[in-house]
Amino acid sequence: MPRIGSRSGILVFAKAPQAGAAKTRLIPLLGADEAAALHARLVEHTLAMAAAAAAGAGALQLHGAPSDDPFLQGCATRHGATLVQQSTGNLGQRMHHAFERALDHDGCSGAVLIGSDCPALTPEHLRLAVRALDQGHDAVFAPAEDGGYVLVGLARPDWRIFEGVEWSTGRVMQQTRDRLRELNWRWLEIETLWDVDHPADYERLVTSGLLTSDWSPRR
Repeated sequence: MPRIGSRSGILVFAKAPQAGAAKTRLIPLLGADEAAALHARLVEHTLAMAAAAAAGAGALQLHGAPSDDPFLQGCATRHGATLVQQSTGNLGQRMHHAFERALDHDGCSGAVLIGSDCPALTPEHLRLAVRALDQGHDAVFAPAEDGGYVLVGLARPDWRIFEGVEWSTGRVMQQTRDRLRELNWRWLEIETLWDVDHPADYERLVTSGLLTSDWSPRR
């Protein structure tokens, strides 16, 4: 498969797997420690997948919250990622700052940003997103089944893409489409995927085989 170009960036958002602060909507099902363990496994899985897509191009960034967390530091080392501090603000502000850093300051020609909650993402999804940017699209998205999105790629940073979006609601993707139309941007939507937020998502994850079969939180 073609490799992502050295001037393309893959950005991964991840917070530290601290018990009681990670995967909080799964705590009633798994308990705080096991919910944090699940989050840690998802972060590892996501970084391994992103590193495979980057294929040694040196364009993988882990935006950690916080960046001095030992687990995130170890993840960055294991997967060849540059670890940077995730900025403050709401999700839209943090994503905009990450794109500004990659595109305006780090010299990337395009950037694709993902979280760590979508184990269905594959290296080919990331390659497809980068190709869309290389072929002249202003933006690319992988919508989520819950109405948000699990991947966003931009050819240039523009705060207006994230401004006024009602984050953590089922209106995120539609509001983003409305804004893209207002800006007259050319964008591509790739496959709609699912992420792991709720107990039903966890059950789907367990039966999906997307994570290694020898690991599963204790029930």
